[in-house]
Amino acid sequence: MKVYTKTGDKGTTALFGGTRVPKHHIRIESYGTIDELNAHIGLIRDQDINQLYKNTLMDIQDRLFTVGAILATDPKKATLKSGKDRLNIPKISNEDIEKLEKEMDLMEDSLPPMTHFVLPGGHQTVSFCHIARTVCRRAERLASHLNDLEPFQPETLMYINRLSDYLFVLARKLSHDLNADEIKWIPKKES
Repeated sequence: MKVYTKTGDKGTTALFGGTRVPKHHIRIESYGTIDELNAHIGLIRDQDINQLYKNTLMDIQDRLFTVGAILATDPKKATLKSGKDRLNIPKISNEDIEKLEKEMDLMEDSLPPMTHFVLPGGHQTVSFCHIARTVCRRAERLASHLNDLEPFQPETLMYINRLSDYLFVLARKLSHDLNADEIKWIPKKES
C-alpha cells in the first residue's frame, strides 16, 4: 500500500466512515493535535529516564491513538447498519483516567509541595515534558470546541485533561530525579 493517495490534493480528507471534510475542519485540528502530542511524548520516552515512566508513556501513546480514532470518527457514521460501533476498539475508560491519577499520586509523594508556579526548563528532558503539556492543553481546547459542536465520549475529554496534569507532574518528578533546578515564578513587585 502506498503512503500517498492523492485524495487530499484539493484540501480535503476523509474521516473514519468516509465523510470528506476540509483539512482545516475542527475535527481534523483536534485529532491532528493529538497526533502532534503523541510525537512529543515519543520524544520524552526516548530520553534517559526511568523505565517505569517509559512504560507509562508507551501506554499513553497507545491510548492517544484511541483518542485520535474517536475524534476522527464521523458521529453520523459511528454506528454501522448492524448496530455495532464502526470503531471496533476499546474506548477510553475510567480506568485509563484513574491510571494517570495513580501515577501522579505516586510521583507527588516524593515531591515537595508546590507553593508557586514553576518556570518551564531546567533540563532538556523536563522542557520536552512542558512542551508536551502545552500541546496537550491545546489539544484539549480544540477537543472541547469539537465536543460543543458534536459531542463524543465524555471520558475522552477527561483523559486529555488528566494527561496534561500528568505531564506537568512528570516534568516536576523528572526535575527532581535529574537534580535539575525547579525555578519558582515569583512576580516582580511594581516599583
